Amino acid sequence: MDAKKDTIIEALLEHLIENGAGDIATVFARTFELAMQIKRERFLHASHYERNPDRQGYANGYKPKRIDAPAGSITVDVPKTAGHVGEPFYPQSLERGRRSVRAVMLAVAEMYIKGVSTRDVEAVMREFGIESLSSAQVSRASKLLDDELAAWRTRPLAEIR
Repeated sequence: MDAKKDTIIEALLEHLIENGAGDIATVFARTFELAMQIKRERFLHASHYERNPDRQGYANGYKPKRIDAPAGSITVDVPKTAGHVGEPFYPQSLERGRRSVRAVMLAVAEMYIKGVSTRDVEAVMREFGIESLSSAQVSRASKLLDDELAAWRTRPLAEIR
């Protein structure tokens, strides 16, 4: 890892020391952004501003994306690319078109299955720093739980050794 990334990590740790766990969402968002930048560099086969014959394209700025994570609702800058052939770059840690991470969706689905109303689920999630939750997201969450249950029901029951 280069010196700039080391400095970013040190600054994040300083922020965590000064603010404690109360602002863990900021630390998580910046760490997540750094991880996506590293992923983009690997995708392009070159670091930022690096001249390299193996380069597969160019960094092309960032696009803000709001995600609901266990640390709360955060906005991250998702790196973009240009000038390459083939599949477009998109960090595998993010699911295309999905605003909430799997853990949040499973928690929402479990509350819904246990009979908590959509409005009450929204209120609980707001207490955890997740700003908005639509009824469509609750429906997608319950579908996710249905998929998990179907996978569990159809799992192989071979002899355990």
